[in-house]
Amino acid sequence: MTSVGDAYSKRAGEYVAALGTMESVHADDRELVGEWATGIAGRVLDVGCGPGHWTHFLHTRGVDIEGVDLVRAFIASARTRFPEVRYRVAALDALDLRDAALAGVLSWYSTIHTPPERMGVVLREFARCLEPGGGLLLGFFEGPAIERFDHAVVAAYRWSFEALSAELRSAGFDVEATHARADRESRPHGVIVARKRDI
Repeated sequence: MTSVGDAYSKRAGEYVAALGTMESVHADDRELVGEWATGIAGRVLDVGCGPGHWTHFLHTRGVDIEGVDLVRAFIASARTRFPEVRYRVAALDALDLRDAALAGVLSWYSTIHTPPERMGVVLREFARCLEPGGGLLLGFFEGPAIERFDHAVVAAYRWSFEALSAELRSAGFDVEATHARADRESRPHGVIVARKRDI
């Protein structure tokens, strides 16, 4: 298991208790993700689903969705708390799906610990699993440049919209929209809405 997986495994219970419900989610994020997902016609994968609350939220809105995460403790917790939803263990760069199996990928802060030199590998795996025209919603910590910082669990990275959009285009996506949100109490947040290029 990677150091990221180890770090989250050690604090999984604490993380679920603090952030594992929709009550901990900002209302703007809930609206944005919900609107995006209900506009996807087909199967959606919540990549890096963590405690599984986003997967469950979208499932209750009628989205055909499955959650995957590297951390087995998160998947076990999600299966217990939300038994009607599908969850399984998988890594960001090895989703164990056939090509073009998905209509949408939700990556909500799941790539924040991915080193910049590995981001292209992860995004290409997302693209491989998406059908042409499939949608991607990517949430991340936003900043003026790519920058490593000390996250509460394990080191993470900020990305600028320009740098992450360039990585997405290189991986086969077209960027359709960007959203920024800055709270006084937390780091700046960024969201990119992208679509797999219809080649």
